[in-house]
Amino acid sequence: MATGIKDRVAIIGMGCSVFGERWDRGADDLMIEAFEEAIGDAGIDRSQIEAAWMGNALDDINVGNSALPLAHALRLQTIPVSRVENMCATGTEALRAAVYAVASGAIDFGLALGVEKLKDTGYGGLPLRTKGLANDLWMPYGSAPGTFAQLAGAYSAAHSLDGGDLKRAMGHVSWKSHQNGALHGKAHLRKAVEMETILKAPMIADPLGLFDCCGVSDGAACAIVTTPEIAKSLGIDNPVTVKAIQLSASNGWEMGYGEWDGASVRNTQVAAKRAYAEAGIADPRAEISLTEVHDCFSVTELVTMEDLGLSDAGRAVFDILDGKYDRGGAIPCQTDGGLKCFGHPVGASGLRMAYEVYNQLRGRAGDRQLSQVDFGLTHNLGGAPFNSVAAVSILGRLD
Repeated sequence: MATGIKDRVAIIGMGCSVFGERWDRGADDLMIEAFEEAIGDAGIDRSQIEAAWMGNALDDINVGNSALPLAHALRLQTIPVSRVENMCATGTEALRAAVYAVASGAIDFGLALGVEKLKDTGYGGLPLRTKGLANDLWMPYGSAPGTFAQLAGAYSAAHSLDGGDLKRAMGHVSWKSHQNGALHGKAHLRKAVEMETILKAPMIADPLGLFDCCGVSDGAACAIVTTPEIAKSLGIDNPVTVKAIQLSASNGWEMGYGEWDGASVRNTQVAAKRAYAEAGIADPRAEISLTEVHDCFSVTELVTMEDLGLSDAGRAVFDILDGKYDRGGAIPCQTDGGLKCFGHPVGASGLRMAYEVYNQLRGRAGDRQLSQVDFGLTHNLGGAPFNSVAAVSILGRLD
């Protein structure tokens, strides 16, 4: 019987590039910036890294379809490097690979890095050369805002919600994230936005307005992992450890049957349940200190609060409006500003979320620092609610 990875792997260094769209910064610049912070944090030499995983989702557009750009940029000497991709959960997939390698005993030091360079194409959305066979079959005229607007409509119908309440709650999600993002020097968008501006913004896909949608950015994030025993030998008395990493992928159930009402994301529910069990979390509402979730759209964050079991079904709207997930609330969400303020360089987002949780656990979050942090949760959602991959990670301290 598998026992899971709880406390078998420590994160000893993390780094994050400044997210944005500076045209003079290539993918190699982003990777080097994130790596140099991580390796300096870890206090080891790059020659000690035994294997590396690069998360990169849109390979044909920017970085490349192998992990060689990672080895080149970081001057990793002939070690095994692998590229991984799992839609918007790509960054967490890279971390999962490095963590599993250390937990298995195959290596002592592993590197996970996620990167995406999207802003060189001159196109405002996610650049795609072709939609590919899957999208052409299932959603040839679809769009990301349109798909998640359907989630909002289904959620509102399932819980008989007043449209005004839902709109105000979505607006609060965005308002809260922009308040937090204004405090982070690496965020793409660093300006607080007033509620009136959010609620009166142009409509993108009803009921999602402009500020309900995250942006497209360039960026990279990096983690170096080892065993807790080695971490302690390096002078880290109480290292940050991985309590759980769980992933759940659609098998066609949502698209093939009439049982799903479209108001929730089943894979998030499944991945969260597995992660809580692996981490030994009995009561997530009492034990989880903060979350970084996949707020590609404000309604996604709202529904995710219920899928993670942090709000009762149909009650996230009111919990949000009551400030439960504000930085000063019971379970702060997006203390760094989330995808709303960092944008979504697809391969980097999962590791960027872990970077914030890691810094909160280390007490290094500056003006965003929470007073009490025991367990932090990250959540990625790739694809669409009806055909998704969800990843949930939980980080904490060893002792």
